[in-house]
Amino acid sequence: MRKGADSVTVLITGAAGFIGYSLAQRLLARDTPVYGIDNLNSYYDVTLKKDRLAELSSFPQFTFERLDLSDRDGIARLFQTQPFDCVVHLAAQAGVRYSLENPHAYADSNLLGFLNIIEGCRQAATRHLVFASSSSVYGKNRKVPFAVTDRVDYPLSLYAATKKANELMAHAYSHLYQLPMTGLRFFTVYGPWGRPDMAYFKFVDAIANDRPIQVFNHGQMQRDFTYIDEVVEGIIRVMAHPPQIQASGAETAAPYRLYNIGNHSPVTLMRFIEVIEQAMGKKAEKTMLPMQPGDVPATYAEVQDLMDDVGFKPDTPLETGIEKFVDWYRGYYSAT
Repeated sequence: MRKGADSVTVLITGAAGFIGYSLAQRLLARDTPVYGIDNLNSYYDVTLKKDRLAELSSFPQFTFERLDLSDRDGIARLFQTQPFDCVVHLAAQAGVRYSLENPHAYADSNLLGFLNIIEGCRQAATRHLVFASSSSVYGKNRKVPFAVTDRVDYPLSLYAATKKANELMAHAYSHLYQLPMTGLRFFTVYGPWGRPDMAYFKFVDAIANDRPIQVFNHGQMQRDFTYIDEVVEGIIRVMAHPPQIQASGAETAAPYRLYNIGNHSPVTLMRFIEVIEQAMGKKAEKTMLPMQPGDVPATYAEVQDLMDDVGFKPDTPLETGIEKFVDWYRGYYSAT
């Protein structure tokens, strides 16, 4: 535990996670005090999470507490004892396929845990809550690109359903208590220090270790891949832009907004694999498989609202981002 918690102004939940770590590092580099919480669960390699925290611990303005979102008393105590100007809620039980195996983990973290966070924000009158949603909420929407004004009433996985529930819960609290809340629908975030359960990480690891890769839906899928540095930039800009109550006649009278954060440039799965093969300098052995339950055939982000409101949209080419990830992977795992 680091000292100096009295000066902490930004709470990041999921600070040992991929996006949480990356955001914390950027803020700390700018001398913004950060208080991070994480339960360090074993959904994927805990060593990677601990190594991320070790990187953050080199900053004197970083404070970490191991805390589970579902710990109602612990979360309440946190908000009672620590002053936060802004809360960035990134902690969640992630993964579409894992929700088929362990559904209760999603209820505990993504529903009960989210309620504990927004209730803490209510009690502390937090100035702005920024929370992670997901492109998964769009399900099989056929209209592209996906816009935040689209109906998202038919999720294809429990994970997606919990993320849509988070948006509804946040809107209710924002309306009832006039709390500024912004939800961010992330589109396939990738990059250094990423999650080992994601396809790009699995593909690189398999190719490096001479294992075949699993190609679902026989490669007939598209994803809007978003590089981690640009996700972080988007979050930081949104943090500084709390939503205002919209004009009379709008759908919501709450200080509440939703944004997509995506590259606005979907890539086919087979092209994605080609880019990884080029960065690795090695061809992948492919095992072609049918679509997995809960998966969606395509994602494609409309980001004009983000551009209009905070003056930013992601645009890192996939080739650039994958090369940076492969460089990190080889350094971290001492791979050739």
